[in-house]
Amino acid sequence: MVRMELDVRLEYDIDEHGADLVFNIQPAHTPCQAIIDEAMRVSQPIVPQTFTDPLTRNRYLRLRAMPGTLSVSYTGTVEMEHHFASTGALQEVPVSRLPPDVLGYVYPSRYCPSDRMIRFATAEFGGHLQGHSRVQAILDWVRTHVTFASNTSTSSTSALDTLVDRVGVCRDFAHLMIALCRAVNIPARFTTGTDYGSDPALGPPDFHAYVEVYLGDRWYIFDPSGTAVPMGFVRFGTGRDAADVAFATIFGGVRTQAPSIRADAVQDEARGVVLPHLCDDALSTDVGAGLEWRC
Repeated sequence: MVRMELDVRLEYDIDEHGADLVFNIQPAHTPCQAIIDEAMRVSQPIVPQTFTDPLTRNRYLRLRAMPGTLSVSYTGTVEMEHHFASTGALQEVPVSRLPPDVLGYVYPSRYCPSDRMIRFATAEFGGHLQGHSRVQAILDWVRTHVTFASNTSTSSTSALDTLVDRVGVCRDFAHLMIALCRAVNIPARFTTGTDYGSDPALGPPDFHAYVEVYLGDRWYIFDPSGTAVPMGFVRFGTGRDAADVAFATIFGGVRTQAPSIRADAVQDEARGVVLPHLCDDALSTDVGAGLEWRC
């Protein structure tokens, strides 16, 4: 088991017309991810609305902000149980046998136009041994051919742009890996959290985007940017791409300040709580098909 303590603080300057904001900065409630305690605070005297997507279990907070300064903060303690699997045992699932809730993740989406990358992906990975090793080959290709650099992409940058420009941040690495997987009929989804274990040289702690790929009977974690420790990822949201799970979606005139993010691991040997670490096994915090209440 892994226990993480989170502290997320966001600051905004709202113009004279006010603004609507939707946040996805709370960890998802799942059978393998338990929220031990948490608190959400909003600086303005308003009552936010909260709701949970019944399929993904993504949690959202929506509010109408008044003109002036708006501060939104979340603190919480989360415990995660990981499923470990030998990478050699994980096979791809034919499209004809994919569960209905997985099928949508093999289609193209806004930031992952996999239909425009089929020829390239087939040439690079079509002849590769299928299974976890082919997904790993796609991850290795992305990590080898794309350079991680801050402030090198925008909110409109797609996987096709990253394939051409060969530079980006974690979101761009994730979109490219997802698009290449889908282009060879492997379901892949965009997942958000925080970047536990990142090199301080890359900057202060931040939100993080990574990938989950469907192999065998469940979703497995992959970090194409290679900047963090996957065992320390707390899942906020999952979707087809970043359009589905933005940390903050803003409607109106708003000036955004840099976020303050903290994700600390806590060790408790007496309870079997370990510190996140790199390992050779495939990792999942998904319950798997037909295993609704088991990890």
